[in-house]
Amino acid sequence: MSAQRTESVSAPDGKFDLRVWPPESGRGPGVLILQEIFGVGEYIEAVAADLTALGYVVAAPDLYWRISPGWNADHTEQGLHDSVAVRGRFDVEGGVTDSVTALRHFEGLPEIDGGVAVLGFCLGGSLAFKLAAQVRPTAVVSFYGSEVPNSLSLLEQIKSPLQLHFGGQDPYIPADSVSKVADAVEGHDNIELHIQADAGHAFHNRVAPMFYQPEPAARAWQLTEEFLATHL
Repeated sequence: MSAQRTESVSAPDGKFDLRVWPPESGRGPGVLILQEIFGVGEYIEAVAADLTALGYVVAAPDLYWRISPGWNADHTEQGLHDSVAVRGRFDVEGGVTDSVTALRHFEGLPEIDGGVAVLGFCLGGSLAFKLAAQVRPTAVVSFYGSEVPNSLSLLEQIKSPLQLHFGGQDPYIPADSVSKVADAVEGHDNIELHIQADAGHAFHNRVAPMFYQPEPAARAWQLTEEFLATHL
């Protein structure tokens, strides 16, 4: 992975950081990662490393910039507790607007050569879904977005290829909510839904021992890689 840097993105009410990781080649299609509640830290860096190894330019905005700039919590019980408190002060719709602003800035970077996808985890999974109803990235991947089941009225506005991931044992997103999503996306040719029956919440987060489940994580990530390769 080439040297990362931090861009400053202008919003109507201030500026926020956008961390950028170019691939070794220096150029390529882009993937914008939208953070979990833990912030832009070790896990997002690990995902960025995975993606730059595939040749993508990767970026991640600091979406907590208005309430706790640079938030980066440990993946521990205490870190989870503290992050839930910060998340409680977070304005989701404002986060969607900031995500769109970050996407537009990212699309204009000189390293971008090709399309740009959006990939969100947990909180970011909800934001990615809502963003896709406002703008049209090249592709969108949403992992276990808890607000997706209650935002299904937005489906008709989503025109980008969209891949949704959920765990069948997720205590935060009940099985009946995932079933609602499955029913709603039926017949939408641009949307694919993948449910890892044996997975709980945040199962892809390999730096969070309390959540990580290697086997469903590997299956879901393989699907993500194939999806991104198809559309980018």
